[in-house]
Amino acid sequence: MMNLPSLDVLKTFAVVAGTLNFTHAASRLHITQGAVSRQIAGLEQQLGYPLFVRQARGLCLTEQGAQLLAPLQQALGQIASSLERVNRAPGTLRVKCPTCAMRWLLPRVINLQNLHPEIDIALTTSISHGVNFEREHFDAAVVFGRFDPKKVQALTLFDEVLTPVCIPSLWSGETDPQLALANKTLLHPTRDRRDWQSWLQVAGRKALPAAKGQHFDTLDLAMTAALQGYGIAIGDVCLLESELKNGQLIAPFAACLQSGASYWLIYPEQKVIPPALALLVSWLTQQAADTRLQLNHHLSRRRLFRTGKR
Repeated sequence: MMNLPSLDVLKTFAVVAGTLNFTHAASRLHITQGAVSRQIAGLEQQLGYPLFVRQARGLCLTEQGAQLLAPLQQALGQIASSLERVNRAPGTLRVKCPTCAMRWLLPRVINLQNLHPEIDIALTTSISHGVNFEREHFDAAVVFGRFDPKKVQALTLFDEVLTPVCIPSLWSGETDPQLALANKTLLHPTRDRRDWQSWLQVAGRKALPAAKGQHFDTLDLAMTAALQGYGIAIGDVCLLESELKNGQLIAPFAACLQSGASYWLIYPEQKVIPPALALLVSWLTQQAADTRLQLNHHLSRRRLFRTGKR
C-alpha cells in the first residue's frame, strides 16, 4: 500500500480545488498562500503527477486532479461525520424530520424520553423530504414519498391518506363537494393544487369549485391554517389523528384518497445498532402500528380511493 499523504494536505487540495485560487484557499484554511502552494507542490511530487494547471487568471484541475477530487470530498465528509458522531454525548440521537410529520413524531419522541431519560433525541425540522446520511450528520430520519433504499434500513410508519378537513363551525352540513366548497376558502399545500384536484376527481368532481384559495409551501402550514379556521384544507388523516379524534377538526366527506406515498423512518445500515437508536426504532414501530390501526378504524366508515405513486 502506497504511503498516503497527510490528511491536512488532502484537505488543502480539496479546498484549493473548490476555490481554484491559492489566496482564497489560504483565507479559508487560515494559513499563508505560500504554505498552500508548498503543500500542493509537495502533494503533486508525492503522487507523481500535476493536480492543477497554473494559468494567468487562476487554476484549473488536471484530469488526474478532477478524478481525485470527488472521492476525496466524499471521504473527508465521511470522516467528519464519523468524528461528529463519536464526539457526541453517549445516548444522543440526531433525527431529521419534515415539518408536516413533526406533529406525529414530536409527541411520541417526548413520551419516549419521559420513559427513558437516559437518552437525548435532537429533532431537526426541514421542508425537504429526504436525507443524505453521507453529507448530513443524522442518525435517523423520517422521510416522505420515495427514497433510495441503498445503504439504509427502512421502517414503514404509515401511508398518506388525504381528505378535506376544517373546524366544525365552518361546516354547513352540505355533502355535495361542489356545493359545499363553492363559497369556502380552499387551503392548498402546493402551488399546483394537485392534492385538491386529485381528491375532487375521486369524489366525482373534475374541477376545482369557484372558491377562494390560499397557497402554502408545506402541508403542515395548510393544516395549521385549517385549525385556525381560515378555510378548508386537504389534510393527512394520520398526521391529524389527534385533532380529528378530539373534535378540533372534522373530515366532512366520506371520500379519502390514498396518494401512494408513505412516511418512513430510515437509518444507515450498520453491523451494530446503537442502543438509543434501537430503542427509538422499537418505540416507533409500536407507535406506527397503533396509528395504522386508528387509520383502519377511520376508513371503515368511509370510502377509500387509491391513486398512483407521487
